[in-house]
Amino acid sequence: MFVPGFRDLVKEGWVKILDELKVSGGLPVPELSRRLGGSYMGMKDQCDRLVKLGYVERWRLPRQEVGRPEIMYRLAPKSEAIFPQAGSALSLDLLEAARTLFGDAAPERLLMQYFTHLRERWRPKLIKAKSLVERATLLSGLREKEGCFGRCKYDPARGFRIEEYHHPLQPVFAAYPGAITLEVRMMEELLGTRITRREIPGGRGGPARIDYEVATLGVREGV
Repeated sequence: MFVPGFRDLVKEGWVKILDELKVSGGLPVPELSRRLGGSYMGMKDQCDRLVKLGYVERWRLPRQEVGRPEIMYRLAPKSEAIFPQAGSALSLDLLEAARTLFGDAAPERLLMQYFTHLRERWRPKLIKAKSLVERATLLSGLREKEGCFGRCKYDPARGFRIEEYHHPLQPVFAAYPGAITLEVRMMEELLGTRITRREIPGGRGGPARIDYEVATLGVREGV
């Protein structure tokens, strides 16, 4: 998910590259070509153009075996500007102002009202879903329209989950951790089942993300 209008202003190939690098944390040109299609040289040219624009950066990954280091591409700090932030600075200022004017409980009451409104706005869009998987997939799409960036995943060991690599309210969650519980409760009410939220730190396995695991679709307790 990018800021409104971004997809209309840039080349489709660039958008796909930025999508893939956001999810993966970084890839070499051969792997980008395999995932997105197209020639090696064409993909390298697009990546190098994004490097010149400042949205992507190169680094060398030392090989475990004898040979030259592998050249990798990943998102540069400048790319954060193209992912919606939902006016987080303004939101934090307003929540703090509410605390000053109406007491310590005011920010949480406002956040509860926000998620209640979101739930009621989304509920009619999920009613026609024929299965829990379809409902969860539709919910992921609605969250993307609000500025989240994620993908639905399934595997036998961990079941069905929504993996999110960007959330515009993350600064609000950091300042008001109770809002995390409010969001999860909203998602559970919309799906009619338990949701387990897990924060996955970034590292060699990829960038940091948040997983929302749907309990009745194969998630094992304690995983």
